[in-house]
Amino acid sequence: MARRPTIRDLADVSGVSLATVDRVLNGRHAVREETARRVYEAAESLGYHAVSLLKQRVFQDRPSCRLGFLLQRPNQSFYQSLSKEIEAASAGNAEAKIIPQIEFATSATPAAIVEKLYTLANRNQAIAMVGPDYPVVATAVEELRERGIPVFSILSDLAGGVRRGYIGLNNSKVGRTAAWFISRTANRRGGKVACFVGSHRYHGHELREIGFRSFFRENAPQFELVETVINLETVEITHEATINLLKEHPDLVGFYVSGGGMEGAITALREEGTAGKLAIVVNELTPESRAALTDDIVTMVVGTPIGPLCTELVELMVTSVREPTEQISSQTFLPFNIHVSESV
Repeated sequence: MARRPTIRDLADVSGVSLATVDRVLNGRHAVREETARRVYEAAESLGYHAVSLLKQRVFQDRPSCRLGFLLQRPNQSFYQSLSKEIEAASAGNAEAKIIPQIEFATSATPAAIVEKLYTLANRNQAIAMVGPDYPVVATAVEELRERGIPVFSILSDLAGGVRRGYIGLNNSKVGRTAAWFISRTANRRGGKVACFVGSHRYHGHELREIGFRSFFRENAPQFELVETVINLETVEITHEATINLLKEHPDLVGFYVSGGGMEGAITALREEGTAGKLAIVVNELTPESRAALTDDIVTMVVGTPIGPLCTELVELMVTSVREPTEQISSQTFLPFNIHVSESV
């Protein structure tokens, strides 16, 4: 039977004295928040029996903060993972007791998105959202700002000038990186290359396409870019479009799926037996893209570090609530991850 963790173990792992651990456990004297948090994290990692008590001691004095999150496509594994990371970042925030409300848009239409925004605004002090950039959405974001409810865009920017901040990748660089990779892994003599975009209303998709095209234009003119494929981020459209690309362009050497729907492309490539023949880049490491990397169907995956993104996002949202007079619009770019078959 494993030995039960002791106070001495807590002190050793957290790097503090026994007396400090005792003060945190019993609340006898004030302890710096950073120190108390280290003791709590040590208790959680060790499975200490009083971890619930420690959590109460460490976080009991934090003010409450209601934060709303509007995501897309609840059935996609990426958004499921994003939702879990938001919950984890909310629970681990040291500045406030976060009460997160996570909703998913049932439709990408402007009316549906605005309706969800207003619903979240009725219960929350700040909102973060993923969505297309429609004028009516920007108007709603501006109205919420006037009501003192800041809105942050994540993954794909929107409502420029009125949203409080953007947190995500530098999407132009993502597109250029995808193009760089294809240009160096496909036939160096050139050939045709394609790009899938969910919708040009997604600012992130548009920037990725611009970066993708600009790289080839500037650095690899021997490649010919075919007309951009609009897939509405659906598996079915992407599947059919991939089959059509392969039939219409026998000299196709690679393509980039800049948004959702990659599962359809992966299925089509499996059906056509193209493993190892094309340079394929998709976004986000999911069970589907991981398997495609392993099977040599996909060549590279660009990944968003959603854990750090959610931690940064929650911190910025809490700050916006605690400092409501600060209205500076900002952009926060995170470094993206590169995954290939040998790294998964």
